[in-house]
Amino acid sequence: MKSSYVAICTLFLMLIMAAEVQVTLAVTCNPTELSPCVSAITSNSPPSQLCCDKIKEQKPCLCQYLNDPRLKKFVDSPNARKVASTCGTPYPKC
Repeated sequence: MKSSYVAICTLFLMLIMAAEVQVTLAVTCNPTELSPCVSAITSNSPPSQLCCDKIKEQKPCLCQYLNDPRLKKFVDSPNARKVASTCGTPYPKC
């Protein structure tokens, strides 16, 4: 009985991990998706819920944005780091 419980738990965890991979693969990297965060990044205003949602959605793309010289100054600013932290999204280590 214990081995079937372990097998069921293992299968369940594998399904959850597969679903997370699918979600990550489904993200379209588009820096304009972060436009709800512009005011929070360029001023001291707190990020909106929409901004936080977009940061979490675009998290797999942040290293790509940091490697783009046109976007790096926007994404790598102290306020951008503060916004990411406020939204509970760890700043990426690329």
